[in-house]
Amino acid sequence: MPSDKRFTLYTHKLGPNGWKVSMLLEELGLSNETDVKFLEFDKKEHKQAPHIELNPNGRIPTLVDHGNDDFAVWESDAILLYLVEKYDKDGKFALPDANDKFLQLQWLFFQASGQGPYFGQGNHFLFSHPAVLPTAVKRYQDEAQRVINVLESVLSKQEWLVGGKFGITDIALFPWHDIALKVLFSPGSYNPEKEAPHVHAWYKRVSERPAIKKVWDE
Repeated sequence: MPSDKRFTLYTHKLGPNGWKVSMLLEELGLSNETDVKFLEFDKKEHKQAPHIELNPNGRIPTLVDHGNDDFAVWESDAILLYLVEKYDKDGKFALPDANDKFLQLQWLFFQASGQGPYFGQGNHFLFSHPAVLPTAVKRYQDEAQRVINVLESVLSKQEWLVGGKFGITDIALFPWHDIALKVLFSPGSYNPEKEAPHVHAWYKRVSERPAIKKVWDE
């Protein structure tokens, strides 16, 4: 697959999962080595070649590493792990303690199996479903609230989720939480800033990082 950049990232402008990868690439100083291709979902480009040949799941993001024989990785949290394993030369995201490595995996699984699906389904039933289904909206808003409360129970005792420092678990959880703050809860319902102040303080710490701000403001 010819490219003059080390990486090709297939993503979508509205998809939170793709922005996670862009954030980590920026944190690692690799964004200038990445050719970003925004797929048009209306045209089903994510379900067509060349993307579907790289990612049989036909979803974003997909990262192709041209420096590793065009190796393709999909699932956003797997991509984060791959980039840290291969390209975090300065150990910025290293976790020397073995227990912390498993805690990191724990939070990444929590993000992929809980936060992302619940928040995503909430957005779907609020804005994309052809019929208004109040029970479905309530179910996923309740689950989103539960997820935020889980984070609050931990972040009320520590600044960061793993290893006492900013890491890829924080990157993984940040974009979906940002969307929840902006669109998932109606005025007068659950207020994450008030009900989960430590999560909100964490959110502000992440959002103020130069690399995160640069990518998220694009």
